[in-house]
Amino acid sequence: MPPKSNPLKLNALQLRTLSLLQGLAGLPDAAVRDANGEITITRFPQAHGDHFHLGNAMVAAKDATGLYNEAVWNALARKGLARADWPHRITLTAAGLGYETGSAGEIFRKPAH
Repeated sequence: MPPKSNPLKLNALQLRTLSLLQGLAGLPDAAVRDANGEITITRFPQAHGDHFHLGNAMVAAKDATGLYNEAVWNALARKGLARADWPHRITLTAAGLGYETGSAGEIFRKPAH
């Protein structure tokens, strides 16, 4: 039987934010992996105009509001997906790194420029 979609019942903003954090976790200039395999994100993208770049992808600024929302960080921490040190850094746990959000395809787009 396939795993249940969104078993922790994250809302849409939490899912988008977790997808972005997972994307940031893969960028060496934004994140650091610790000895336990968890990844701490210390650098967050700044939008220019209505979007920002995340590696080779473009993300609409409207999809990234959770990156700058303390309540979203705290919700991810309560669910065991992250440890938050608002507003400085957030550490994705193994559960957070592996959580299937289903929203990455919707928010990561090919850059227009």
